[in-house]
Amino acid sequence: MSPYLTAPAPRADHPPVQREAEVLAARPVGAYVELTLAAPEVAGRAQPGQFVAFAVGGPMTANLLRRSIAIAGTDGAAGTATVVVAPHGPGSTWLAQRRPGDTVDVVGPLGRPFPLPEPGTTALLVGGGYGAAALVGLAALLRSRGSRVLAVTGAADAARLCSVEELGETADVVAVTTDDGSAGRAGRVTVAVAELIGGSGIAYACGPMPMLRAVADAATAAGVPSYVAVEESMACGIGVCMTCVLPVVGADGLTRFSRSCTEGPVFGGDRVRFADVGSLPWDVVGADAMGVVRP
Repeated sequence: MSPYLTAPAPRADHPPVQREAEVLAARPVGAYVELTLAAPEVAGRAQPGQFVAFAVGGPMTANLLRRSIAIAGTDGAAGTATVVVAPHGPGSTWLAQRRPGDTVDVVGPLGRPFPLPEPGTTALLVGGGYGAAALVGLAALLRSRGSRVLAVTGAADAARLCSVEELGETADVVAVTTDDGSAGRAGRVTVAVAELIGGSGIAYACGPMPMLRAVADAATAAGVPSYVAVEESMACGIGVCMTCVLPVVGADGLTRFSRSCTEGPVFGGDRVRFADVGSLPWDVVGADAMGVVRP
């Protein structure tokens, strides 16, 4: 943990809405599917880093819980919002099979957005797999404020890369890595991050938790504030079910379980106790009431 604590992400400017949204376009993007929705109220309220939650499976489905997906982009003038879906379980697979003309029940925008640095601050953006899609809107917003944008996107293989072209249209530098060397440089994003972090004034990341931890550690070691959009499973998306909690250090130095969907999904990278995710640390606030014994 760094000697300082990165400021928490701010609350969103606007409350979410629930709407039936028409699917305007669906296109394959490597191993993923990009959906464009007619959702003017979501598009007009969303900020980079926020997400939307979909009802999945249709009216007679047994899939009662929503699926939370990061907002990849919005067009306020057209009233559209875009998401990138990775088909995995029955819910996300159903969503990825939607076609133009279908409608989906969507709630959003949800969660806290990425905080913005002072105008002109050089920013490093790191995306893992389809997590890179959540950084496209942020890159454009940072550039509009005079920031130089350095982007790193990586995945297991070329098919699992995402938003490389979109980031290339905005970022000053785009470094691509794949574990198997099928695109860009062979290896993990950490190699490129180590090369670029020193010239950055702030770092942002979205992707798998091990990658977020590596980026946050690199930023902290370089004395650079970082913000990470976590990929914890969000069963409700509105802070009710408590399935997406993480141990997060507060400004007072005490650890509490924070809900990724409402206190996040964006957290200061040096606030998340990545090593303790999935466990109950002895020093978390309230642990003594649960009988947790200090080691």
